[in-house]
Amino acid sequence: MNLSEFSLRRPVFAVVLNIVIVVFGLIGYKFLGVRDYPALDPPNINVRTSYPGANAEIIETQITEPLEKAINGIAGIRNITSQSSQGSSSITVEFELGTPLEEAANDVRDKVSQATRSLPTDLEAPPVVSKADASSDPVMIILLQSNMRNALEITEFANNNLVERIQTIQGISGVNIWGEKKYAMRIWFDPARLSAYNLSPRDVQNALLRENVELPAGKLAGDATDLGIRTFGKLNTEEEFNKLIVKNVNGADVILRDVGEAVLGPENEESVLKESNIPMIAMAIIPQPGTNYISIADEVQKRLTEIRADLPADIRMEISYDQTQNIRKSINEVKETLVVAFVLVVLIVYLFFRDWLIAIRPLIDIPVSLIGAFFIMYLFGYTINVLTLLAIVLATGLVVDD
Repeated sequence: MNLSEFSLRRPVFAVVLNIVIVVFGLIGYKFLGVRDYPALDPPNINVRTSYPGANAEIIETQITEPLEKAINGIAGIRNITSQSSQGSSSITVEFELGTPLEEAANDVRDKVSQATRSLPTDLEAPPVVSKADASSDPVMIILLQSNMRNALEITEFANNNLVERIQTIQGISGVNIWGEKKYAMRIWFDPARLSAYNLSPRDVQNALLRENVELPAGKLAGDATDLGIRTFGKLNTEEEFNKLIVKNVNGADVILRDVGEAVLGPENEESVLKESNIPMIAMAIIPQPGTNYISIADEVQKRLTEIRADLPADIRMEISYDQTQNIRKSINEVKETLVVAFVLVVLIVYLFFRDWLIAIRPLIDIPVSLIGAFFIMYLFGYTINVLTLLAIVLATGLVVDD
């Protein structure tokens, strides 16, 4: 006895089974991720190294080449590309398709760790190894502009008032700020004065490392109380930096103001974002893998409505990119296609059988089958995207045919 015969003999069982399929399908649909295309992580590993102050030639000979030689011995590598630029090195390792990405990343980390001993000793940080992530592209980009504030002030406002409020939305992995400008103390040297005092920028750097510190000083313990001791050695203002003692020459202190000037400004001036000569920054919203992009976008829109009520008058905020617009269009097109398919199926079946009861049956069979498919998609880790929606449309014809 097959399932069809058993269902005909026991109609109650068939009804209950259909209800169970629909319930589980709706549960699966609720937890399904929604994005534009399937999340296919390419088998690529990236190695980034920062070496401020070094030119591209030094970066290539002292960092990029030693790392490439160490990485080249890993099995399964298809291609290695590298880029050496002012102050940074980037190496992309492409593995053969089917290579486990986590194992490949661990192999690269091991080789990079072994090669670190041959790199310059004054690197600010060791090389960073990261995996390619299909979910690292932003789902939305929000622009902030002001004709009364510079990029430093806009960045500070965004970090203090906006990033945390947006990042707490469920499904968001992080908020990256593009074009951000962080406050830093910039030191400008006068080469003639440095030469006159027989000093170099390295001497000033050593003085900063020596003087601009805050060390633990222990505590004072008494019979009744214990007091912690704190030393205040950090330099904060331009005046404090300009009074920094660089060196003692013939009994006289040479301070920073004698050989240059400390000015509070942006940490990086190599790039800037502007529109119509008005400074701006961009907040890129990065989703978590497997999340519902449409739910994230809807919640961000609600949160931005609340934020706009508290925005200063000089700051303009707008959404410049929304990936979910194309996703919504695709879903709406599929809905329209399914409606047309339902109508055509009913009409065609009626024209052939001349029986409305038989013609209406596909209106029950098709939704039950499609809704039940959502639970299977959830079990196998699929998402609702352009390809799965296309499969649903094609499956409609198969259901009717069967």
